[in-house]
Amino acid sequence: MSLINRLESKLGRFAIPGLVQLIAGLQLLTLFLLYFSRSEAQGAFIESLLFDREKVFQGQVWRMFSFLFVPSTKNLFFALITAWFMMWVGKGLEQAWGAFRVNVFVIGGMLAVAAGAMIFGYATSGVWFFQTFIFAFAMFYPNEEILLMLVLPVKIKWVAWIGAGMMFFTIILQPIQIIPIFFANLAFLVAFGPEFVRSRLHMAEVSQRRQRFERAQLPETEAFHKCAQCGKTEHDDRHLEWRVTDDGEEYCSACRPPKDKKA
Repeated sequence: MSLINRLESKLGRFAIPGLVQLIAGLQLLTLFLLYFSRSEAQGAFIESLLFDREKVFQGQVWRMFSFLFVPSTKNLFFALITAWFMMWVGKGLEQAWGAFRVNVFVIGGMLAVAAGAMIFGYATSGVWFFQTFIFAFAMFYPNEEILLMLVLPVKIKWVAWIGAGMMFFTIILQPIQIIPIFFANLAFLVAFGPEFVRSRLHMAEVSQRRQRFERAQLPETEAFHKCAQCGKTEHDDRHLEWRVTDDGEEYCSACRPPKDKKA
């Protein structure tokens, strides 16, 4: 039994159902609180949720996870679309993985993001980390379709590739971003990396076996029989019969020595 299975058998009852949906809901709640709070209090409210290494050291440990509740946009329409999309992705992940494994993925990823920010001292948010939810969803449902901008049907695997491309170009333009992007994707790499490596090793092994098998096969152009006298092969005349004589030479039925024909 694998480690994750043992943990699930012992701790599975403590899993929080719908954790991704809960985070999406808290983002909407944060946005609504911003709308209904006084303008001078909005900045202080958001600031109290953002990750800040110095303030974490001062005892504000909630900042290690509260940064996930900060919405990526203040536009209510796009925030609703984003929250709906996150809930849809979270539901799909829970159907594929179960609540416990989704909890491990989310909490482990959150701790990885916070750990990277604590070690290297950069400001962080949940944007890159939330992208890994799409990566994980695409691993289970690559051909599931969504309506991009509510109009264009696009398979989720292409949405994931677009997200990966954005990460790649961000690293090209700002190489320092490789550190936060790495920590944001660490949970995904741990969850799917070993299986990816195993599948590639298996494919390589199958390819090597196929090559060895093909090399062991007799080429169709190479003759198996060849007459020691006339040099004909079965490719020259498929009706010929073949016999190996006492001297170890092979002759076709037309050239077989008389003694051997009498036999």
